Amino acid sequence: MRDLRRDFTNVGMSMNEYDVLFNTYRAPNHRIRLRELNSSVLITQSSVSRLVDRLVAREFMVKLEDELDARGTVVELTAEGVRAFRSAAIVHTENINDRVGSVLTPEELVTLRDLCTKLREHDEA
Repeated sequence: MRDLRRDFTNVGMSMNEYDVLFNTYRAPNHRIRLRELNSSVLITQSSVSRLVDRLVAREFMVKLEDELDARGTVVELTAEGVRAFRSAAIVHTENINDRVGSVLTPEELVTLRDLCTKLREHDEA
């Protein structure tokens, strides 16, 4: 994890920023309720709020009122946020492939993918 975090210095964002962008990117229309985002990332709610504010300031995201809950907030990626995420995702994917793909056999990679999919689908259910 330390190596992966260090590799993010080359993409212009932190690993936590990438995590927030990733979870927002994979949401429908690249928008997610802030409370759902909080439950999807591995940092505290207050850290997510500050991080989102930084991403808004960098024009990677916008904050919107939650149409279903007046007390809630929705965050959405901007076109610049989508570009920044995709650029970082390419580097992150290459870094993971370098570390994992060079160690595991093709069969082991299929097993790992299947296990991760199973875990993710269980978590989404």
